[in-house]
Amino acid sequence: MSLSRTAARQHIHTRSIECHGYLREDGLWDIEGSLMDRKSYSFDNIDRGGVAAGEPIHSMVVRLTVDEDLVVREAEAFTTASPYVICGDANSNVPKLAGLQIGIGWRANVKKIIGRTHGCTHIRDLIMGPVALTAYQSIIPWRNRKSQHPPGEEPAILGTCYAYSTDGPIVERTWPQHFTGER
Repeated sequence: MSLSRTAARQHIHTRSIECHGYLREDGLWDIEGSLMDRKSYSFDNIDRGGVAAGEPIHSMVVRLTVDEDLVVREAEAFTTASPYVICGDANSNVPKLAGLQIGIGWRANVKKIIGRTHGCTHIRDLIMGPVALTAYQSIIPWRNRKSQHPPGEEPAILGTCYAYSTDGPIVERTWPQHFTGER
């Protein structure tokens, strides 16, 4: 199944987000994310002397260095394009994310440190969502390859999404001892 047919439309805006997870030689992980916004039209901008169609309005990169337990060891961000000259200054609180763990409470803790006027909305959202999810998708499966799940113990992934619903067919097939649906 695909999306429904669209009405006639005009392309106006593109946001591109790309994230990568890297295992470092020292056993830590670098999780990097970039965000770029572009418009299909030119517009005036006092700080930049205008923004041409296709030129980045926002272009930002972040790197979280984390350990296998998803604890942030270092955090940094850099803004290469923004609507205002002062936007790059909003990254000064990003290093304060060091010590936080990606997991329960992650989003709330990130908001406390770089939320609202303490940071850049785009950097914050990139770190809270795509970068954190990339860390999880990079590290957890890699870590799980090294050690088998103890028999009988409930896998942490159960109940985290539609596919891993404890009453669904994937859990019934893969972990029948944890299946809660009707047979």
